Amino acid sequence: MRPPPPEGTGLFCTGLGPQEGWLTDSFKWDQKTFPTQGDGAVAHSLYKMIFLTALPLFWIMISASRGGHWGAWMPSSISAFEGTCVSIPCRFDFPDELRPAVVHGVWYFNSPYPKNYPPVVFKSRTQVVHESFQGRSRLLGDLGLRNCTLLLSNLSPELGGKYYFRGDLGGYNQYTFSEHSVLDIINTPNIVVPPEVVAGTEVEVSCMVPDNCPELHPELSWLGHDGLGEPTVLGRLREDEGTWVQVSLLHFVPTREANGHRLGCQASFPNTTLQFEGYASLDVKYPPVIVDVNSSVEAIEGSHVSLLCGADSNPPPLLTWMRDGTVLREAVAESLSLELEEVTPAEDGVYACLAENAYGQDNRTVGLSVMYAPWKPTVNGTVVAVEGETVSILCSTQSNPDPILTIFKEKQILATVIYENELQLELPAVTPEDDGEYWCVAENQYGQRATAFNLSVEFAPVILLESHCAAARDTVQCLCVVKSNPEPTVAFELPSRNVTVNETEREFVYSERSGLLLTSILTLRGQAQAPPRVICTSSNLYGTKSLELPFQGAHRLMWAKIGPVGAVVAFAILIAIVCYITQTRRKKNVTESPSFSAGDNPPVLFSSDFRISGAPEKYESERRLGSERRLLGLRGEPPELDLSYSHSDLGKRPTKDSYTLTEELAEYAEIRVK
Repeated sequence: MRPPPPEGTGLFCTGLGPQEGWLTDSFKWDQKTFPTQGDGAVAHSLYKMIFLTALPLFWIMISASRGGHWGAWMPSSISAFEGTCVSIPCRFDFPDELRPAVVHGVWYFNSPYPKNYPPVVFKSRTQVVHESFQGRSRLLGDLGLRNCTLLLSNLSPELGGKYYFRGDLGGYNQYTFSEHSVLDIINTPNIVVPPEVVAGTEVEVSCMVPDNCPELHPELSWLGHDGLGEPTVLGRLREDEGTWVQVSLLHFVPTREANGHRLGCQASFPNTTLQFEGYASLDVKYPPVIVDVNSSVEAIEGSHVSLLCGADSNPPPLLTWMRDGTVLREAVAESLSLELEEVTPAEDGVYACLAENAYGQDNRTVGLSVMYAPWKPTVNGTVVAVEGETVSILCSTQSNPDPILTIFKEKQILATVIYENELQLELPAVTPEDDGEYWCVAENQYGQRATAFNLSVEFAPVILLESHCAAARDTVQCLCVVKSNPEPTVAFELPSRNVTVNETEREFVYSERSGLLLTSILTLRGQAQAPPRVICTSSNLYGTKSLELPFQGAHRLMWAKIGPVGAVVAFAILIAIVCYITQTRRKKNVTESPSFSAGDNPPVLFSSDFRISGAPEKYESERRLGSERRLLGLRGEPPELDLSYSHSDLGKRPTKDSYTLTEELAEYAEIRVK
């Protein structure tokens, strides 16, 4: 088998010679050969000059190569449009020593072996052919010149298949060549699209149709190329195995919108009704572009939120939902949703959707704002201060939207801010009046929360003006009301008696604290004499305060009334006793000192008559004696002081509290100093 002419020369011999299969008596120049590099006109002239110069050497080489062998050359495959014709180029060779007088040949269809009785396409001896090829086949080549080129006309699909040539030199000199050509009957042009078409990068698309029919030559045109570019027709090109094609090229820069575009090519044959169309869809690769994503989202705490992201790309992108660098969900898809169940304030923030493929990437962000009621406010600052200091209290919370913050004290607004998360209260110089409970309230349209806090102002004791002493019957009670923080100690001093009683002596002093107020009550029981001076002294770590307690209601002090001695005493004796007592009192009021009779400071009667409810009588008597000794005898009282005691059992009478007036009691006890 002889190889085809070398490529790139632009020269092709359309005939075969007697020895080598090349035409020796004439050469034909094809003006539609495959173009080479360089200017077209210059290249054409150059090729012609080279051809004419090399012709003598070429013939010498052919003549020197005699001495052939059995062999054939034909294209392994060839195609043609249905209804047209096809010329199958063929040349063969045989040993030179055979020197046949006549050379015959046979073309078989689909089988090279005569014993299989394959359909005869052409037979030079008898011109008898298979019915399928009657009137359709003829030999274009000269077998004597070893040219076996076959022409098939009026092609139909059933003629597609393998074609074998058999040389017949007479006698036993017959040879079926294994080389064969496969004929493909087509009805659509071949559109060749590069394996990868990328948006923004110039691409070349070609339309190729066979042009192997010497009687009909196709003309090409593009369909659906509007907006893509103008086509360039290169003309008739020779393929590697000696077949011919018509080629038209289309150059354009595709966009993402061209993806899936249907591009067509039409082959028509002049002076016939034959037209063939072929189409190809453009597979344009391009990077992702996010086309569908949520705008900023507002959601109430506890609700369901769905974030959607969709991207356009080819191939499909890898979609990823991220937040703060953490991948929440990803998938290869055109759209991807992120579902958030019962959102919390912790999920408030910026979410990013990332789309990427081999050609690029794109991303978008979505803000999620979770709306919720204020959190319980927190208070950071001074809650204990000394009088006169500056106090700064910071109240803070968190909410969405920002809240209205207000600080109250006893329903009075002290400070407020709108749409802020912090509120600072400044008290430049605190006073005891600033002590107390405060409330920090935060509210927005989704709810309200409040926090209470206490401001404790520490200051020196202040003895209030309502502190005083009062006498009732044989009892003197002194009330000392102290305002102080921290809680003070309270002591009662009787300077005239050189006695000091503090609050630890529970039998004399009763104390009760309410808020910043400490109320201490000193109770003294004794004989009717001028009440002593009582000084209340209160102390804490910030200072000491003393006040002499004034007496109030002295005009109400009177002698205790004596009840009836008995029912058996005659009315006259009772009258006499009453008169006698009355005269005695009048005389005594005249003879006693002015200070005693004035009534402003009535005599104070000292007694240890302080009873614990439910205590036994014996214990009560012993406790009384001990208390009297401590109060009157151990505090520097003169030893010659002589006390007389009289005791009446009033246990069966209705008792009154320590403030009961003497006029309201029926019986009394009188103690006199001798």
